[in-house]
Amino acid sequence: MFKALSSKKSTPASSSSSLPLSNTGSPAPSNGSTTSTLGDTDGAKPSELLIEAARRNNVDLLLEVLGISEDGQAKPGSAEIINTATDSLGNSPLHVAAINGSDECLDILLDVEGVEVDPLNRLEGNTPLHFAVMYGEHEPEHAIAIVEMLIDAGSDPRFVKLNSSTLLPEKETYFLARIRNKLKNKPIDLVLPTNPELRKILQGAELAAMMGQVAADQDEGQDVEDYEPESD
Repeated sequence: MFKALSSKKSTPASSSSSLPLSNTGSPAPSNGSTTSTLGDTDGAKPSELLIEAARRNNVDLLLEVLGISEDGQAKPGSAEIINTATDSLGNSPLHVAAINGSDECLDILLDVEGVEVDPLNRLEGNTPLHFAVMYGEHEPEHAIAIVEMLIDAGSDPRFVKLNSSTLLPEKETYFLARIRNKLKNKPIDLVLPTNPELRKILQGAELAAMMGQVAADQDEGQDVEDYEPESD
């Protein structure tokens, strides 16, 4: 897996990968200061190291924490650590990587089996896809690549599958509009007018999600119609 990373363009240390998070979860305005680091990591928890690696796009640190071998396999329990690690604002490593443009680390995190690609942060209920769109305010073209990476990994811009036993007892599941943040915004609602290409990508992803669900529903209906119980 990480052999392919060498072909990717690394994020320059002086660019978005060093943007600290503000109290809104968005990149804080640059004031010439550098992002704080953990320094001596001997006493740091794996979750703290993951957040720091994601913030600085530090691939070496991330690979070390996850114990990823040469064949690209992470050590057991890595997905749980990633899924439960948060910073002081409730952002997961995926959130931190997305808002800081840490594409290489994000690629590695998404490749770990069992990682939740659409976690909600505590502050505003944003997903990493929301954050990737916000990052487009600073690096529009780079944000497009990160948004596409998240969508390719399964991040859903519109729909979420819910247990609907209390809503529609006659069906097992029901699809509602994609989880919105606390401000009722989907990722596409955060796209700036100056980035029509990003809007087009998200519109295509929403359409694909919708069509995929329609096809899945039709297949399930066909299976039910064609099903005949075995005779005694």
